[in-house]
Amino acid sequence: MKLGLEVLLEEHPAYLSKARFGLLSNQASVDSRLRSAHVLLHEQYPDTLQCLFSPQHGFRGEKQDNMIESPTYHDLRTGLKVHSLYGEERSPSRSMLNEIDFVVIDLQDVGTRVYTFIYTMALCLEACKALGKRVVVLDRPNPIGGRWVQGNVLEADWTSFVGMFPIPMRHGMTIGELALLFNSRFGIGADLTVVPLRGWLRHWNHPQTGRVFVPPSPNMPCYETALVYPGQVIWEGTNISEGRGTTRPFEVFGAPFLRTVELEKQFRGREIPGVFLREISFEPTFHKWAGRLCHGFHLHITEPEAADPFFVSLCLLQDVIELHPEDFQWKSPPYEYETERMPIHLILGSRSLREKAESGGDLEEEKRRWEEAAERFNADRRVALLYP
Repeated sequence: MKLGLEVLLEEHPAYLSKARFGLLSNQASVDSRLRSAHVLLHEQYPDTLQCLFSPQHGFRGEKQDNMIESPTYHDLRTGLKVHSLYGEERSPSRSMLNEIDFVVIDLQDVGTRVYTFIYTMALCLEACKALGKRVVVLDRPNPIGGRWVQGNVLEADWTSFVGMFPIPMRHGMTIGELALLFNSRFGIGADLTVVPLRGWLRHWNHPQTGRVFVPPSPNMPCYETALVYPGQVIWEGTNISEGRGTTRPFEVFGAPFLRTVELEKQFRGREIPGVFLREISFEPTFHKWAGRLCHGFHLHITEPEAADPFFVSLCLLQDVIELHPEDFQWKSPPYEYETERMPIHLILGSRSLREKAESGGDLEEEKRRWEEAAERFNADRRVALLYP
C-alpha cells in the first residue's frame, strides 16, 4: 500500500515545483518510514513550499483537549511559518492564502463525524474556492475501515465545528473521499485534486495496512481508541469521564458515582454482540474528576465486524442515566467554540436522540431509523468513493 503522500513524492507533479504552496499537516502526517510530510516536501521543494498550517492540537500534536488553542510560530526544522487554524482563525485568511497559489492537505482522519480535522479541511476548501486557489488532498486510510456506515446522520439544526455536513457518525470514507463529497455533494465547488492511495481496500481496518499507528491527536493513542471513538465520544457531552487523563482515553469511562455491578448487569441484558465490558477503576490525572477515584469500564471491541460502537455507547448512556438520575449531568457550554447550544446536541447531531436516551425510549427503533438514513447516505457517497 502507498499513501497519497508517497504517491505524490513518487510522481513529482510539475505544479509542486512551479507554484507556491502551503501544507496543512501535523505529527501524524508521515510516510512508511515515519518521516514527516513537511520535512520531505521541504527537502524536495524548498523554493515553492512557503508555509505550514496546523489543525486542532497543534502542528506537533502538543495541545490537549478541546479549545486549547495553538499560536502561529516558525517551525524549528524547516524555518517555515506555521499558521494555526485552531485559534482566533479556524479558516485560512486572505493574508495567509495571498502567500501561496495552492494548499496541500495531508491529515489522518479517524473515521468519525466528530473530529475537527475534516472540517478544517472543509474550511480550507471554502477559503480557497473564494480566492480561486487550488487544493490538493493527499489521501490516507480510514483506520476503522471503509465498509461500515453507522450511527445517525447529523440534522441541519446542529451543524458546528464538530459536524458541518449531514453525514453519519461513522462515515466509512477516507479523508480524500470526504473532500470529494464535501466539494461536490455539499456544494463547496473548489478546484480540488485528490491524490489517492494505492493498494488500499475498503474492508481493511488499520492492522491490515501493515503500518505503524501514529496518534493523530493526543487522546487518540492507538487503533483500538479509534475503533470505539464513534460511540465513546458521546461522553464528552456529559459529566462521565471519557478517560482523558488516563493512558486509554475513550476506551475507558467512568465516574466516582458509577455503580458498575448494576450497570454491567443492565447492559448485558441487552445482548449486544461484538463488545465486552471489563470492570476497572482509575484516577484521571487531569480533566473530569482529576485525582478522584472513578469506577467504570474498559470497553473492548471483541468482534469488529459485528460491533456498532455508536449504538453500544448510546445504550450505555441510557443505562447510566436510568441508574444515576441524581448524579448524572449533561455538560454545559462552551464546546468547540459553541457558547449556547448543549455539547451533547452537537456531538449527537440531534436533540431528539438525546431526549430518547434520557427518557428511556426505544433505541432499537432509533437504530432502525438511522440505518435507513445510512442507506440513503451510502447512495449519496458513491460519487466520491475511490476504492474497491
